[in-house]
Amino acid sequence: MPPIPQLYSTNTIAAATAHFLLAAVCRLQPTVFSSHSEKNQISPMAMAAATNFCASSSISSTQKTAAALPSLQGQTCSLPSRHRHLLPAGRRPAGLSVAATAAPTAIQQVDGATSSGKASKALPFRVGHGFDLHRLEPGYPLIIGGINIPHERGCEAHSDGDVLLHCVVDAILGALSLPDIGQIFPDNDPKWKGAASSVFIKEAVRLMHEAGYEIGNLDATLILQRPKLSPFKEAIRANLCELLGADPAAVNLKAKTHEKVDSLGENRSIAAHTVVLLMKK
Repeated sequence: MPPIPQLYSTNTIAAATAHFLLAAVCRLQPTVFSSHSEKNQISPMAMAAATNFCASSSISSTQKTAAALPSLQGQTCSLPSRHRHLLPAGRRPAGLSVAATAAPTAIQQVDGATSSGKASKALPFRVGHGFDLHRLEPGYPLIIGGINIPHERGCEAHSDGDVLLHCVVDAILGALSLPDIGQIFPDNDPKWKGAASSVFIKEAVRLMHEAGYEIGNLDATLILQRPKLSPFKEAIRANLCELLGADPAAVNLKAKTHEKVDSLGENRSIAAHTVVLLMKK
């Protein structure tokens, strides 16, 4: 196969590359202009330096671009006059260099993102949401918030099936960005078979204090068709406050029916939602 003819010389390609590079850099800082030219042109000194550099070097184009930027510090370019007043002259530092200012700006952005990531680990507030649902079956106890509720059906579960405590645990773990209750207390581990959910709450509270947080406030909603929880709500809330070590004024509990819709409304399941706010101690 005959060789492919070279349509453009190396110097021409290098010059075009340098021109494109400088034009792109100038557009990063459109407030920097040449004091001696009104035309949209690169200064001859900068053009010559970039062309000679690109033509004489055998390194890759990416390396050329990275290495060319420092060599162009102090060079200025001119853009059309319509861009002149994007930044008032009084706020524009004298002798500002395009290449000299673009890199520090990028570094500051990266440093800022890193700092934000580190700071998020010590946020003054953290919010978590928990959800749980269990089937209701005959022959099981119905335990809600550590209180045994008289009913013909109870929660079928690996542990005691306390739907409220389970979703409170998940809310706390979620606020701390930790694994959920099923990962920390897996339902295929025999040691949690029939375990009281107060064990899970105490571990979640321990992790919360270890991370330096305490309960700000907690709002929980129970969803079940039967039985009515009005006679038991205060006992459930008081026990939950004790397990959490929280001020009773910071813990709220609501109970809703599901208007006889789906498994919740047909008394075949029970569900709970919890939102918790943790505060840095």
